[in-house]
Amino acid sequence: MAETVRVIRRTTRYHWPDGQLNFWLLIFLVGSATILGIHAFFMSVQSQLEVGIPWYFPFWVATGSLGVLFVLIIIYLTSSRQLIPGIVMLGSFILFVLYLTGLIKESIELWGPQGSVNQNCQRYVYDQASRGQSIYTLAYLEQANICNCWKAAWSFELVCTVFLLWMMIMAYQVQQENYD
Repeated sequence: MAETVRVIRRTTRYHWPDGQLNFWLLIFLVGSATILGIHAFFMSVQSQLEVGIPWYFPFWVATGSLGVLFVLIIIYLTSSRQLIPGIVMLGSFILFVLYLTGLIKESIELWGPQGSVNQNCQRYVYDQASRGQSIYTLAYLEQANICNCWKAAWSFELVCTVFLLWMMIMAYQVQQENYD
């Protein structure tokens, strides 16, 4: 006698808040791509100057690339209606640790106690501004650009770190089905 086995397949659908998810994806993609581009530029400058490249430049290139890849994975999973909160929480946590580590290191370099980037920019760039049509003005503009890139990178790192924390909270709320 053959027994009939009945398999019941239950599909759980998660309801993500569309507006917040899209806003998060946009800002995080822009932030990660900007961080990636700025630190790749810094590595290029260091190579051109034939000086050593600090470990946190390639670290940020890799972390920014992972951030962009994470956004692309979320977009793919969302379009195929397979975005699971557990995957988002795990990816967000891993990236949160990486972003927080880099943010702390970059904060120390930017505003550290001795010889910080901000002090050097103030002393050697902003206090010695140049104007007119000369090679000195071009050098000043490039140096000012590098100083501003440091501040922009730090700002985007801070925003992305906070957004990763927000994504972990949002994914938890979606998992619990109590997101309004």
